[in-house]
Parts: sequence; structure tokens; C-alpha cells
Amino acid sequence: MIRKVNGISLYFEKTGSGPSLLLLHGNGESHHIFDPLAGKLRAHFTVYAVDSRNHGQSDRTDDYSYETMAEDCYALIRALSLRRVHLAGFSDGAVIALLLALRHPEVIERLVLMGVNLSPKDFTREEYRKIKREYRETGDPLLRLMLTEPNIKPKQLHHITAPCLVTAAEHDVFRPEAFRTVLQNLPDAEMLTFFGHTHDSYITGKDLLYLHLLNFLTGKPLFPDVLK
Repeated sequence: MIRKVNGISLYFEKTGSGPSLLLLHGNGESHHIFDPLAGKLRAHFTVYAVDSRNHGQSDRTDDYSYETMAEDCYALIRALSLRRVHLAGFSDGAVIALLLALRHPEVIERLVLMGVNLSPKDFTREEYRKIKREYRETGDPLLRLMLTEPNIKPKQLHHITAPCLVTAAEHDVFRPEAFRTVLQNLPDAEMLTFFGHTHDSYITGKDLLYLHLLNFLTGKPLFPDVLK
């Protein structure tokens, strides 16, 4: 489905029925990374799997900022006449979800932040150098985005009142202390660490998060809190 919002055509797939759940993918990806997960969640939620601008089947523009993508999602929520939504984002999608929760907290029911960062400084030194090298070689604006944004201060997270679930991988592209900073500054948050996994190996094309997301989004206890 396509909706004209915030001056662009934004593509999304709507499946299932129940409370509204928006899924936001990562850098250079599309909503299809969530296909197995959405396939299960749609039994309990109305799932909106969105392609961010400059990704998938959504419009290409010269604006690559996370702030603009957050406003795209807010405009989509309003265009669909959704009062409050569950919001789950991975990597860049988690940044977008976080910015949306900061700017428009009134539309957020519960928030899932999968592999989130507050700053480019949160990358491991090796990963930052890798992205910088790839950007020099390709000039890809999506890579530049990760080298320059986001720039969220930890104390800004104090304003988010929605319950939050933060997930990370043992071998993530972000430093472990970056996730601890996020967790410590969110007023109502819990965390899952996936041992033996990389930044995206427990997300892309997987349904490993299904039971944990279902429990969290329905207000039930998570199990277990550390995974292999």
C-alpha cells in the first residue's frame, strides 16, 4: 500500500488485526527483513511494515535525515487515523522510533529498540572505520547518514515514558556500554541480549524475537532475559 505523507509516497504492507504495530527496518534494507516475524505477529496485531524514504518501494529524495524519517512515520500514523501504536525498529529504524517517541510521545503505546544507537560514536572502532572506508569508496548517502547521525543526548531519553524493550547482540556493531547508557536513561526499560549473534543475525529474515515481542507488547514477563 502507498500513502502520500510529508511530501512523499511511503510504501507499507498491512496485515493482521488487533492493536497497531509499526515495524521499521534498518539502513539499506526494506520491510521484507521482518517477513517471518510479521507473519507470526499478525495473528495478534495489525502490522504495518514500512519502507523508509530512500528505501524499498518508497520515494527517493535528497533528504536522508533520521528526523525527517521520523516525521514521515508520524505523518503515516496520522494519515491512517491511528490513535496510539506499538513501535518496533531495528538499527536505523530504532533511531527513527526513538526520535518519534521523543517528538510525539502521545502516539506511542510501547517501544521496541533493536540494535539502537544514540550517536555515531557508539559504533565499535572497527565498525566505524569500515563504514568510513566504504563511504569514501562509494559516496553512498546512506553510509554518510550513519557517520553523522543520530545525535541524541542520553538525558533526552528521560522524557520517554512508554515502556521500552532494548535488544542487542553479543557481537554487535555498537559498543556494549552504548546499550547500557540507553537502558540506564530510559525510565521504564528492560533489555534482551542475544548471545552468539551479530547486529542483524537475530533480526533479518528471522522470527527469533516473536515470543519476546509478543510478551512485551502484551505486558507479560519476558523469558529468558539472556538468549543463545
